[in-house]
Amino acid sequence: MSDTTPAEENRFQGPDRRKAVVDNRTAHTGLERRRGPGRRRSDFIKSAEEGEMSREQFLFVCAIDAYKKANNKPYPSWTEVLEVIRKLGYRKTCAMAVELNNCEDWTEASDAPAFPNATEAA
Repeated sequence: MSDTTPAEENRFQGPDRRKAVVDNRTAHTGLERRRGPGRRRSDFIKSAEEGEMSREQFLFVCAIDAYKKANNKPYPSWTEVLEVIRKLGYRKTCAMAVELNNCEDWTEASDAPAFPNATEAA
């Protein structure tokens, strides 16, 4: 008589796929949302996810909401999001803190126009 139960006899006997997991994500850029061992959310992100926004976060959310209402668009494109960000006064004045392939880093003066190539003033 066998010491195994019917459930144990029908158990999968192949290789354990969990041991062969390979991280197929691209090279680390600094933008990853998943946390691994030793990686914790910043207080900035943690408080926002818990509903406590900073003044900067609240201003951004209000500006995006106003853009969506003014243009009757439930989902603005990334170009439109960048337009809102620049109209809020943000400029690219520092070097990148992330690593992106095929993207050249650049900076501009803090008083640069929001839309330097535009033919009319915004």
